[in-house]
Amino acid sequence: MLIAIANQKGGVGKTTTAVNLGAGLARLGYRTLLVDLDIQGSATASLLGRCVDERRSVAEVLVGERPIDECVTETTTPNLWLAPAGEALAAVDIHLATAMGRERVLQRSLDTPFVRELDLVIVDTAPYLGLLTINALVACDRILVPVSCEYLPILGLKLFGDTLEQIRKRLGAPCSVLGYLLTLYDRREKITHEVEELLRQRFGSAVFQTAIRINTHYKASPSHRKTIYQYEGESGKGRSDYDQLAAEVIARLGSQLRLPGTQPVRASAQPSPALN
Repeated sequence: MLIAIANQKGGVGKTTTAVNLGAGLARLGYRTLLVDLDIQGSATASLLGRCVDERRSVAEVLVGERPIDECVTETTTPNLWLAPAGEALAAVDIHLATAMGRERVLQRSLDTPFVRELDLVIVDTAPYLGLLTINALVACDRILVPVSCEYLPILGLKLFGDTLEQIRKRLGAPCSVLGYLLTLYDRREKITHEVEELLRQRFGSAVFQTAIRINTHYKASPSHRKTIYQYEGESGKGRSDYDQLAAEVIARLGSQLRLPGTQPVRASAQPSPALN
């Protein structure tokens, strides 16, 4: 089950959601791979600091059209693996422009025994509609759309919806929306309530009941290479929000998602140890 975290608007909490939802699912026993497909490499920076070996990066995998297993590394969270971005990812769009079946290069790289034995793949995408993002949308089963409680992100949702419809029609990709997630949620601000009301009126039950509250720890934890679970105390509101989101994601996937641990990863398919 592959979930893309996507929105054409930047600054809405895509990477924060990708990293911490991935960690939340892993904590529940779901073997999860996080693929960093954002040219800024923010998910990689949050978990590793940087991609030490550029030869083991998503960029090199996509350019060489090789199995994603070649760049996967363990993280400090059990059951959570990372496919790091790499500095060369910014130039991959140019390579993909001339590739055969250019919208499905990521899909082919993910078609490996190791990935098939995982429970979930989470893909962090860039805030623009380049070929990297299209590859993620084509490969994914479902899309989680973070929407910050601000006016401008609401305006961009129609454009994003039109984009998804075109991908479905022209490329035959399912890319159905798993849900819209309210982020930067602050009950003290009037705009928060206005955005929530607009979103729930427009999308109804497709909007997650869970909202990710504004929290300075999301800014601080990446500098320590930690998820919110590793950075906050047991009673932290960030941990609570992502625990609730992980539970809601699992509930929405329902029978599409097998029980965690029901198909162990073979020793021969294990990825490389964590990079330091």
